[in-house]
Amino acid sequence: MSEGEAEPAGSWRREGQAGACDRVLLVHGLWNSAWWLAPLAWRLRRHGFRVRIFGYPSIVGGPEPAIEALVARLRGGAPVHLVGHSLGGLLVLEALRRAPDLPVARAVCLGSPLRGSGTARFLAGRPRLAWALGRSGTLLCQGCAPWNGPVSVGMVAGDVARGIGRFLSAVDEASDGTVALAETRLPGLAAYCQVHASHTGLVFSAAAARQVASFLRTGAFVADAEG
Repeated sequence: MSEGEAEPAGSWRREGQAGACDRVLLVHGLWNSAWWLAPLAWRLRRHGFRVRIFGYPSIVGGPEPAIEALVARLRGGAPVHLVGHSLGGLLVLEALRRAPDLPVARAVCLGSPLRGSGTARFLAGRPRLAWALGRSGTLLCQGCAPWNGPVSVGMVAGDVARGIGRFLSAVDEASDGTVALAETRLPGLAAYCQVHASHTGLVFSAAAARQVASFLRTGAFVADAEG
């Protein structure tokens, strides 16, 4: 837990059940650190949630130690929701897959390439660019298996095609500019919605935060998903 906000001792371990959970742990993506999710944390707090951020070294550390650290942080604690942006969503699903008994109420992925990233494969296939993926390249390229775990998982995808994937011609306009919409549609997800935001913009989007809050509260997104 070298990055991220400190968790006051016992603050999440004394109250609440999964059905009324107001605790949220955010997980950031590639080339980001905990502070990157501060805007999303702020918005979710305004929706009434108590929010912490899980930080990890996405480039030099890679997925395996991050998944192990996430499982260790959650095990034995009070119920909590998980929200992962981009690579963070893949880490969330892999942690839940390996430890299905974790006290997680619901989970939301924001623009995560759960079916594998075409942008990552483009970078991985070019030696001068592959370094940008660090040790997270394999997971980003391959994605996750269809979801069949006990935790209900929702996806909030962006549809503003502005980002590195478009610059590299690795994704088309049916994308958030970095991740194709098709790459976010993993079989087994409980709910899916799109908001008008780019891949990076999902973290700053009021509409995305509203959809996340709705799913964490009710298990469904609000009807006017696009906005």
